[in-house]
Amino acid sequence: MIRRLLTLSALLVALGLSACGSSEDQSSAPASPDYEAALAGAPAPLAAVHDQANELLDGGTEAFRRQLADLEGYPVIVNKWASWCGPCRFEFPGFQRLSARFGKQVAFLGVDSDDSPEAAATFLADYPVPYPSFSDPDQEIAKEIGATAGFPMTVFYDRSGQSVYTKFGPYANDADFEADIRRYALDG
Repeated sequence: MIRRLLTLSALLVALGLSACGSSEDQSSAPASPDYEAALAGAPAPLAAVHDQANELLDGGTEAFRRQLADLEGYPVIVNKWASWCGPCRFEFPGFQRLSARFGKQVAFLGVDSDDSPEAAATFLADYPVPYPSFSDPDQEIAKEIGATAGFPMTVFYDRSGQSVYTKFGPYANDADFEADIRRYALDG
């Protein structure tokens, strides 16, 4: 009986390890795309977001609201993350790739919640993105956008600034994330 359990355990571990190397595994992605080339020619409001690439912004909910207002007319995708969050680290390469692919049509913003500025800066040095993140140590912005149920969470806003969808948990792969971008940000 013990031998059977050990064999079954070894088989499950082997299956789990083989799945880790699949082409959908985002954790093995390159550090970041060539954002400058990918985002050249973006409309002015989106280019202004790209000009703040990888920055941690202060200002709380007021600054966040102003940013959303400045982006009216464009869909916005907001990702709540934290440096200590394993699932956030897993899905961040997908945000790197897809923000480069769709950044001329969609605004991306981050919200770094329940984190220290030092740890967040280190995380962004490891996972640079072509958009800023708002520092949200007390989760005030997270409360504002209805993203307090866990990490990560992604909130989609339509062109008028209305929240239209919230994704709880990480994106498992780029295809799922791209499908949601097309469905909730690009109107099909």
